[in-house]
Amino acid sequence: MRDIPTALWLLLALIATFVHRGIPEPRWLMIHLLLLGAITHAILTWSEYFSFALLRTRATRRDQKLQNIRLTCSNLGAVLVFIGVPTGIWALTAVGSAALIVAVLWHGWAIVRRARGSLPGKFGKTIRYYVASAGLLAIGAVLGAIVARGDAAPQLALSHALINVLGWVGLTVAGTVVTLWPTILRTRADEHAATWAMRALPVLAVGVLVAALGAALALMPLLAVGLAGYLAGLGMLGVSLVRAARNAPPRSFAALSVGCALLWWFGCVAVLMVGTITKRLTGGGFEQIQVLIDGLVPYLAAGFAAQVLVGALSYLVPVVLGGGPRPVRIGTVAFDRLGTLRVTVANAALVVCALPVSSLMRVVASLLYVIAMGSFLVNMFPAMRAQRKAKQALAGKAATRAESAGEAAASAESAGKVAANVKPARTAAATPDSATPKPARPERAAPEKGRRAGQAMAGLVTVLLAAVITASLDPIGVGWGAGAAGDADAPVTTIQVDAADMTFTPNVLEVPAGNRLVVELTNTDASQVHDLVFANGVTSGRLAPGESETIDFGVLTEDLDGWCSIVGHRQMGMTLTVKVTGAVDSANTADGADSSGADDTSDASAEDGHSMADMDMGGVDLTADPGAGFTPFAADLPPLPAADGPTTHEVTLTVTDEVLEVAPGVTQTLWVYNGSAPGPTLHGRVGDTFVVTLVNYGNMGHSIDFHAGALAPDEPMRTIAPGEQLTYTFTATRAGIWMYHCSTMPMSAHIANGMYGAVVIEPDDLPAVDRSYVLVQGEYYLGDHEGGEVDMTKIEDRAPDLVVFNGYANQYDHAPLEASVGERVRIWVLDAGIERPSSFHIVGGQFDTVWKEGAYSINNSPGVGAQALDLLPAQGGFVELSFPEAGNYPFVSHLMIDAEHGAHGVFAVSP
Repeated sequence: MRDIPTALWLLLALIATFVHRGIPEPRWLMIHLLLLGAITHAILTWSEYFSFALLRTRATRRDQKLQNIRLTCSNLGAVLVFIGVPTGIWALTAVGSAALIVAVLWHGWAIVRRARGSLPGKFGKTIRYYVASAGLLAIGAVLGAIVARGDAAPQLALSHALINVLGWVGLTVAGTVVTLWPTILRTRADEHAATWAMRALPVLAVGVLVAALGAALALMPLLAVGLAGYLAGLGMLGVSLVRAARNAPPRSFAALSVGCALLWWFGCVAVLMVGTITKRLTGGGFEQIQVLIDGLVPYLAAGFAAQVLVGALSYLVPVVLGGGPRPVRIGTVAFDRLGTLRVTVANAALVVCALPVSSLMRVVASLLYVIAMGSFLVNMFPAMRAQRKAKQALAGKAATRAESAGEAAASAESAGKVAANVKPARTAAATPDSATPKPARPERAAPEKGRRAGQAMAGLVTVLLAAVITASLDPIGVGWGAGAAGDADAPVTTIQVDAADMTFTPNVLEVPAGNRLVVELTNTDASQVHDLVFANGVTSGRLAPGESETIDFGVLTEDLDGWCSIVGHRQMGMTLTVKVTGAVDSANTADGADSSGADDTSDASAEDGHSMADMDMGGVDLTADPGAGFTPFAADLPPLPAADGPTTHEVTLTVTDEVLEVAPGVTQTLWVYNGSAPGPTLHGRVGDTFVVTLVNYGNMGHSIDFHAGALAPDEPMRTIAPGEQLTYTFTATRAGIWMYHCSTMPMSAHIANGMYGAVVIEPDDLPAVDRSYVLVQGEYYLGDHEGGEVDMTKIEDRAPDLVVFNGYANQYDHAPLEASVGERVRIWVLDAGIERPSSFHIVGGQFDTVWKEGAYSINNSPGVGAQALDLLPAQGGFVELSFPEAGNYPFVSHLMIDAEHGAHGVFAVSP
């Protein structure tokens, strides 16, 4: 019964995987439902079980009662964390983390006390792994709570991940597989396994701590040393594990799953260590290590943690349910159903996800992995039910035999001495229970081996077939394109092309007719990602700054157009033309059709394969209810705390690509600061200093420009490549509501796709009010399909699909802003543009104070009022009013066409 919470957490993780686009913090939630939910509960349950077995003691009722309390405390703590982090309620996160720490430390202390009064066997000392891992989780949970508060350096998140995955999960697994691995394989443990396990423990523990410290301090040498030590510890354990596998190769689902998990564990740590050393030697920054760790954590979770969990449970659950050899065998066989197929599909799919494939192929492979791993839950409950039925049937037979034996004894007693003097004849088989087991049939080994080989082959073919079908549906996304064509022995024309500053150099390539064109493309830009796509479908793939690619375009017989497919780059002139010399231009017709067949007005995208035709917005109902994961942007502006002088604000802004709902039923792939559009509102006073760390986790170059600061833009506003970070420090010397935004070209695309926000710097004499809100007006130019990126053609046509306050059309119709009659309300308004001015108006309200761009036009003067705050893009100000009576007061941009496209909301005024 204690494994049911583990199954429920796994089920929730599966659900989160399927609906991740509609929930907040989806990546964090999926990983933590597995690690914090399922894995943590399983560790507390089974390390308790193993500690009793290894220490040769028995659990009392009091032990069971205390264990139930610990499990309850741990799971309640996890629930609070899962509520607190996505909602931003840090108090819940802190309480949940504290409950988890108490449960785990209590668990470790209980094992220590148990060990003091026991007579352990050969492997009894391995329970120290459980104690050490409990201590590491306490550290990791504290770091996690600090990170959840939102003001910690990004390195702390990496330190938190290393301690929890390699420490809490890793040390627990290390201490368990020493005995569990040979048991699953049904072979004896290596004679030196216990000795090497105890030598490995301090090496592993110190390695984790050193690596985590290196991550927290952003010291790559320290991180590399810690990882090297950790790998050395794994090597100490690995020798005995490999010897056991040689004696009895893994064949069951449990053995294959645990074995693959151990390989992913060692492989991910090795990749991280090598990557750290390589980046250090090549002069890379720690931000690149952050990207590397961020990319490996899902594989440690899915490849290592998830597989070791389901593999171990597939063996342990039947053993603990018990009932005798036959019921255990029935349960084991049920858990093992299609085991080789499931393991093969899961691991092959993970390998595909780790390769540089298209996003569509990665989604398909992820789905195959989820199905293969989710089948454990499909098997689990029927297998347990079958084993229980077998136990009940066996118990019934035993009762029948006991009753028959009693009747026979009574008959024998009444027969008297005659029966006593009769010696029974010796027979070959007295009773079914006394019969000797039938010898194993060696001839069955070959069919069993063939069956498992067939399942493995079927799994590989399934994943390979899915990859091929996906690649055929999206050939450019996977880097296939149309492929080189023509005579392989034709003369070759090789041309070097540089991509930088929104230009290909040279941008006109001349190739003799009948020659094969080979382009050696180098991205010489300092920070921008580029690619080269030709109208015939051949593409270079995306190149980071400094990367090169050689592309064979085949034998050319007619002119060909090429361009960079990164959003906006083509519109800024990043195009290239191949001129075929000595050929008849037969492809151009009288009506001026392009020889390539490409439409010059289309923005063919090598990334998603869609043209940038207008999205039909006629079917969008802005009055419909938002999606299930809708959370309104927090418009309230809390008052600043009292301060004796200027304050320093330390802020981290992380750039990511997120698929977000921007109107009911409408999603867009946005580039955002800290997960939302607009980004977080910064708040301070004149004289305050802001130290902003910008971290780029997106897939292209980004930057940031703060209008609230006055300084040379060369360094702080430079574009940084994916994986890099910079620190931008400015002092607020003037009051206002100032815009910040990405200044990477094309700037219009980056701002329109969500990269903007507000900085409120209050004037010194600003009076207190009862409520204060911030509204940032922005625009969306939607792609031609759900989840698409910004449409540059619509931007050039000055035709936004949506005009919104705080990033979502009509969101405050669905979640009205609150006020009460007589309260003084201040509304800060910023027009982030890129195109539309704003005329902010509250229906039924009159402003008695209007402050725009540093000056009051009216300032709470009797008998004087205003009806609108007019703003051009990048301008801001505030208005103040008191609502005269209870009711709903709509607010709009009084450019009514914009109000009808989403610039609309409601103040709900209570008595």
